[in-house]
Order: sequence, then structure tokens, then C-alpha cells
Amino acid sequence: MALSPSTRPPLADEVTAKLRAMVHSGEWPLNQRIPSETELIAGLGVSRGTLREAVKALAHSGILEVRRGDGTYVRATSEISGAARRMYQDHTDQHILEVRLGLDTQAARLAARNATADDVAELRALLTARDQAWKGGDLEAWARADWGFHERVAQASANPLLHELYASFGTVFHQDLLAQQGRPGFDGLPAEGHSVLLQAIEQHDEEAAVATVNRNLNSCAEWLSS
Repeated sequence: MALSPSTRPPLADEVTAKLRAMVHSGEWPLNQRIPSETELIAGLGVSRGTLREAVKALAHSGILEVRRGDGTYVRATSEISGAARRMYQDHTDQHILEVRLGLDTQAARLAARNATADDVAELRALLTARDQAWKGGDLEAWARADWGFHERVAQASANPLLHELYASFGTVFHQDLLAQQGRPGFDGLPAEGHSVLLQAIEQHDEEAAVATVNRNLNSCAEWLSS
């Protein structure tokens, strides 16, 4: 009797999917080291070779980064953000800003259309945290909260693909914020694109939301060219 081919995916593919899910769910946070190889082998019940094949696949996609002698770290939350992170290294700040402009304006428009009361409350809390961090001189916390606000706007758009694409800018934008704050005259608490945007989202005013994003990013473009 002829044997029918197995439809079960290779074990390494199953392990890859499990590891990817741990990253995507937030169980393994961005920029943090994942459990050791020994722990994962025991927890997953697989061989060292199978685990290494899965880790290699996720490292190739940009989700994980293997640091010899130090461990393996989460570098992106998905294949999309992993690929984008690599691509940004080959493009100028101006090119990145121009792409962000398109995503930001659409995120703002959709957030003004779809945001819930919970979205608005979380956005307000992030702006409060940003303001407190800036006034307290905690620049890392300020940059995290500022980026968190923009990403939360993208999430409030109710378009998960747009949110995922936007989130891929995280590392680049965070580093850019920290670099900009050292320049003379930099305003760490601009109303445009932040408190004005939140007001437009809360009022479900799509055109006002887009307008304040444009004014904010045009100001950023002037900083880059000065």
C-alpha cells in the first residue's frame, strides 16, 4: 500500500512559529535577551540542532540577533519590522522622514475616525509621561513616551497593518529623538503633532488631525536641513 505524504510541517518550522509567537505576544520584549539555549531546549523538548535552525531563521528575518558570547536578543517584533530595520540603514534621514509623513498622516486621519475613549485616555497618559520626563531631565523616558504616543496613534487607527509598518520605525525614531534633543533651541514638548493632534482625535476631526501632523513633520524636516 502506498504511503500518503505527511502534511505535518517540519519540526524546525513549528519551533520557529513558537518562538515568533513569543516575540509577537510581548512575552519576549524588544531589545531584551531571550532565554538561554539550554532553557529553550528543555522547555520546547527539541534537539539543539532544531532549535538552532529555528533561531537562525528568525535571525535571518531580522526578528532575532545572535551575539556571540552574549546570547540572543529580540531586535524586531515581526518580519516586516525586521526587514524595515535593515532597510533604514541604507537610507537617509530625509528619506525616512518622507515615508513617515505618509504613514503619520494616514494614521492620524484613521485615528480621528476610529479612536475609542480608551485610546484617547492612553494617548493623554503618554503625553503626561512625556511632559514629566522632559521637565525632569529624563531624556530616555521622554523619548520612549514621545515615540509611544506616535505608535499609539497608529494603533488607534484600527488598521493593524498600518500599525505594524509604523512600529518598524521605533528604533530609528527613538535614536533620532535623542540626537535632536542635544541641538540648541530644540523644543521637547511641541504642541503640534501631539496635544493638538490628541484634541483633533478626541473631536474626530480628521482634517485637523492631518494638518497638525503635517505642521509637526515639516518642522522636523527644517531641523534636518538646517
